[in-house]
Amino acid sequence: MQLHWSHAFVHVDDMDTMLDFYTGVLGFEVTDHGAIGDTRVTFMSQVETDHHQLAFLERAAPRETRAPGNVGHFAFRAQSLDEVKALHRRLQEDERIKGVNPVTHGNAWSVYFADPEGNGIEVFCDTPWHTRQPAGGTWDPAQSDDDIRQSTRQAFENEDGFGPIEDFYRSRAEHLAEREGRAQPSQPD
Repeated sequence: MQLHWSHAFVHVDDMDTMLDFYTGVLGFEVTDHGAIGDTRVTFMSQVETDHHQLAFLERAAPRETRAPGNVGHFAFRAQSLDEVKALHRRLQEDERIKGVNPVTHGNAWSVYFADPEGNGIEVFCDTPWHTRQPAGGTWDPAQSDDDIRQSTRQAFENEDGFGPIEDFYRSRAEHLAEREGRAQPSQPD
């Protein structure tokens, strides 16, 4: 299995200041936003092939009362659902790894865990769909691929923004081309 870098999920103290810097200075665009409970979360990207390259979760706890560190997790993309399921099995067998958590976001099938030193890791593959984020639920890696696809679709098909992932990526590519003043990519007939 070859993993490809995808994104970082970062805890921030001042969402507005961080968004101003990352969008105004570094050129990221907000691709989605919402809340997890009462806590704001924002997703950003500069490319059409990733819903987000960065995600910010605004901290609720005062700086002096929380654990140090800003990174919630690092995320890596696998090529297939079979690879994610195989990794889940390996992690379950590794006594150093605790708290293996399969999560689907509607647009991804993920396995969350901490490495032996406690760093948060997400390994995922894309689903065939896009849905607004944040969104989440569980999935069962022991199920057949068809059952996983069916249960994921049923869980998210009524959510805002649900549709084929290709439509989301095409829309992002068109938007970025327009923003940068470049020619639109040609579409096959």
